[in-house]
Amino acid sequence: MSIVVKKLTHIYNEGMPFCSKALDEVTFEIKDRDFVGLIGHTGSGKSTLIQHLNGILKPSSGEIFINNFKITDPKLNLTEIRKRVGVVFQYPEYQLFEETIEKDIAFGPSNLGLEADEIHNRVKTSMEAVGLNYEEFKDKSPFELSGGQKRRVAIAGVIAMKPEVLVLDEPTAGLDPGGRDEIFNLIKNLHKENDMTIILSSHSMDDMAKLAKTIIVMNHGKIEFMGSPREVFNTNTNRLKEIGLDIPQVLELAIRLRKQGFDIREDILTIEEVKEEILRVMKGRKKC
Repeated sequence: MSIVVKKLTHIYNEGMPFCSKALDEVTFEIKDRDFVGLIGHTGSGKSTLIQHLNGILKPSSGEIFINNFKITDPKLNLTEIRKRVGVVFQYPEYQLFEETIEKDIAFGPSNLGLEADEIHNRVKTSMEAVGLNYEEFKDKSPFELSGGQKRRVAIAGVIAMKPEVLVLDEPTAGLDPGGRDEIFNLIKNLHKENDMTIILSSHSMDDMAKLAKTIIVMNHGKIEFMGSPREVFNTNTNRLKEIGLDIPQVLELAIRLRKQGFDIREDILTIEEVKEEILRVMKGRKKC
């Protein structure tokens, strides 16, 4: 499902003495089934942009189209938007409230007025999609689970709505490394197996470089860069640091090796690539 954003502007407290422009004529297009990494420092406008994608916030000006469906139309029913765009916010487990996992995941589909059989099928399918066995977990309380499992339940509740676009705002915040890897692998599999368009906001540049097909860098309410991970990270290293962002650790290592005189390729972005380059350089060196 393609997404087109045209001159999107959002001003908080518009007309007031302390107004602030969070988005400033943001324009971009996301292709169907793309996996987009959204990055930017605190205050860059990422979260504000995300809240426009399913109608939580209304823009001061500008338009958003999802498959030619204008979701910024003020007359549009929000239910129609949220059928198409599902959003998982930071710490989504705080929004879990039902006594069982099954009931919690069923909450969204139930509000769509679906038949009981369809709701049951959606709950079971979404639980299996996030790696939670239906029979084992359906009657458990969400509050008995680990942090990573709670995130899975929250994500299952969103995908049970069968959105065409899945937006995740810092979905691994607060998790240990094991839980973080579980969630990123889950998101990768959801994209691969369900042909969803994914928009993922994260501060982990290494994971963004591995997962995303397209990177959007936001800075002070504008898009600073947009392109493939190699185009964004390898070409704009100095500028990314200037605006307060890290670069993937593998790229940082490659830069340091080149400064030490090693003939390392400049377009390196993965561990496998830097390993191959180091082995190539070491083989080419004469023994003493």
